[in-house]
Amino acid sequence: MHRTQILLDDRQYEMMKIIAEREGRSLSSLIRDAVSAFLGRRAKRSSTTLAEIAGIGDDPDTRGRDHDDVLYRPRRKRS
Repeated sequence: MHRTQILLDDRQYEMMKIIAEREGRSLSSLIRDAVSAFLGRRAKRSSTTLAEIAGIGDDPDTRGRDHDDVLYRPRRKRS
């Protein structure tokens, strides 16, 4: 584990302290769980984004050897 220091405003500190006491845990433990939940949501959001773009370049007429044409051909201007 790593030790770090954070600043909470008065309301955040009081709310976290009340929850920690109610659950019979330390404030540090509660904060670690909050950080883990935050990071879990971030990871889920990232994987969802990747899943959404999977296959975006599917083209039945394009093969691997055509990648330069796909990547570097001039783009058409939209009308």
